[in-house]
Amino acid sequence: EWGLYDMHGNVLEWCQDIWSDNYKDAGTIDPTGPEAGSYRVFRGGCWSDSAGVCRSAFRDWYTPSLRYNFLGFRVATVPGTGPASK
Repeated sequence: EWGLYDMHGNVLEWCQDIWSDNYKDAGTIDPTGPEAGSYRVFRGGCWSDSAGVCRSAFRDWYTPSLRYNFLGFRVATVPGTGPASK
């Protein structure tokens, strides 16, 4: 439905979102958290997680300096805007 593939089970993915202890007033569609903060969100589950965590709704946080072999990011572009489209 989102046009994304291979979303679950590979690595947890860093997001641009900033962590909030309270998403109560953030809305239900892709809440981004506050405008400033020390912690970033990662989502999606990874190969070392249980099946219940390997879903796009899973969200956790840590400082951006965290480094692990099961934590990465997804490079995404808008179709028709990359170098191959020119």
